[in-house]
Formats: sequence, structure tokens, C-alpha cells
Amino acid sequence: MISEIRLRRARIDLVSPFRTSFGVETSRELLYVEVSGEGTTGWGECVAMSEPMYSSEYVDGCESVLRRFMLPLVNRDTTAQSFARAVSGIRGHYMAKAVLETALLDFQLRRDGVSLGTFLGATQTRVRSGVSVGIQPSIDDLLRVVQGYLDDGYQRIKLKIEPGFDIEPVRAVRTTFGAELLLQVDANSAYQLSDAEHLARLDEFDLLLIEQPLPEEQVASHAQLSKVVRTPICLDESILSADVAREALDIGACSIINIKPGRVGGFLEAKKIHDLCYERGVAVWCGGMLETGIGRAANLALAALPGFTLPGDTSASSRYFRRDVTAPFVLRDGHLDVPTGPGIGIDPDTDYLDSITSRSDKVLVCDE
Repeated sequence: MISEIRLRRARIDLVSPFRTSFGVETSRELLYVEVSGEGTTGWGECVAMSEPMYSSEYVDGCESVLRRFMLPLVNRDTTAQSFARAVSGIRGHYMAKAVLETALLDFQLRRDGVSLGTFLGATQTRVRSGVSVGIQPSIDDLLRVVQGYLDDGYQRIKLKIEPGFDIEPVRAVRTTFGAELLLQVDANSAYQLSDAEHLARLDEFDLLLIEQPLPEEQVASHAQLSKVVRTPICLDESILSADVAREALDIGACSIINIKPGRVGGFLEAKKIHDLCYERGVAVWCGGMLETGIGRAANLALAALPGFTLPGDTSASSRYFRRDVTAPFVLRDGHLDVPTGPGIGIDPDTDYLDSITSRSDKVLVCDE
């Protein structure tokens, strides 16, 4: 039974600035949810950024909606499944839903001695790892950074692109590193349908996919784009639920989906999207949101499901942090090991986590 829930705010610096079409991240403002009771603690990590640029959600807003609308729905016997039903009437706020659902799920799985991977239906003990490369000051800088990640052993390179930094950078990477490199691009909604002919110029580079080229609400426009661009279209920001995924596939808006648990409200919905795509033979992969080890561990469990046939953004801890809040995830032969312990399978280094924590508030949960 649950005895308390704690909201923890912290901050951690990135090893280097991470630039996308919507801005530059130099650090992560962290929000963790801790669900405790009877000697067990479950953890969830909020993936929202400090500003509403990737999505309409942002970390301060997530904390507010958790306090005002979601935590009052939790009692001593609440499970991840009952919580998901209870918050189904709250529109949006997927990242806030996801962090609390994940903490509840981790709590109940730790209590039952079951790993998250086993609960979800994982079939792999380690997963192939790709890396996301932010927009660089120059093409020479880009080539240097990509070479470093290939030297580290990453199996797939994803390039962030935007208007003015797209065709020539991709050409340079493809020419320099050859046709064998698994290469894809991510626009983070930076283009419009009127850019279709320009985006079609990427077809010559034999990319795995173009991720989210158009604004997230323009699902039908992606279907139109796919008639002009031969490179497979992958949706990220647009996919907020299994129902949206189904409709996007039905109209031909995409042929690949990036599944981010935080973006869709949690791992229960993420599994539904996986199962839908697996039944249809649609490739999926697990995206990242610069998570620390708590969120990364959970993502690895999801990425071990059978439908995840493309390398995801489940990079090593050292890609983003000089020191992670858990034991570091280390790249070995281009793979990361899936934690096998109960729940997410890994515990935070509480001494280090306490040292970067700015605030930790306890909420007592009473019987109803």
C-alpha cells in the first residue's frame, strides 16, 4: 500500500549544448515522482522541458497539474492501471500523467518482484543504440561529432535539421561515412507542406526516415507529403495515443512511429501503440528526451519489445551527463543492457541526487 508520494525538483548540466530547430538545451530541469510504502519506493521521471517548445507541456506546468488535479486522485490502493483510468478525463498533460503513472507502475512491480521489461513483454536482453546529433555550428563540426559517436560504437546516427541546415549537412555525412551508415534526420516540426519539393531532395541520401517534418497537428499534411517524398515519414510529436497512431497509419501519414512513453501518457499507452504497430508490421523505435538514468532504464525496458526493430535514442549516460543520477548506462558493442531487477531495475544514487535537488516535497496519501 502507498503511504506517501514525494515530488522532487533537481537540475543537471548536459556535457555539451544540444541544439534543435526549436532551441538550445544546456541543462535539464528535472521533476521526479517518488511513490513509497511498506519499504518500497517507485520512481518516475518527467520528460518535459523547461519551456513549452518541443510540446505545449513544460516542467513547471507538469508539477502544477500534478499537484492540483492528479495527486488528489491517488489513494493507498491506486495502481498504474487505475490511475490511467482516473485521469482519462483530463485532457492532454501527457507528460504529467506519464511521470506519475510510471512511479506507480515501478512501485507495484518492485513490490511484486517483476521487472518492467517482463511486465511489458520484452524479448531482448539488450537493445541496439543510436544517437541524436544536435545542429552544429558548421559542417566540419558536425562531421567531427559524428565521427566521435561512430568511434564510440553507436549503430545509428540521427541528425537534427532545420531550414538552412539540412541538405548539405546530410550530404556531407553520407559522403564522408558511406552508404552503410544507418542515417536518419529529425526536423522537430520545422517545415511546412510547401517545403515538400525541398524535403524530397533528401531522397538521394537513402535515409532510414525523416522524423516529424511538419507541425504536430498537421497529420493529414504528412499524408500529402508522403506522396512527394520517397523517404519514409516517421511521426513523433503528432502521436499522442494509440488512437492517433491508428488514424495516422490508416491515412498514410507515416510508415514508422517513434514511441516516447512520456509523450503519450505513460508505458501502458506506449505498449498499446507498440502492439498496434507490431500487428500491422509497422516499424517502431524508442525516442529519448534527454532522460537521466531513471527515465533511461524504463525506456530500455520498452525498447526490448519485439516490435522495436530500429535502433532508438537510448544512448549511454555519457552522451548527456558527466555523472548520471544512477549507475551509468554504458555502451557495449553498440548495445545497452536492459535492466532485469524489479520495476525499472535500477536505483538512484541518493547522495548525488540529493546534492542536485533544489526541492523535495512530501504528499501524504490517506485512505478514501
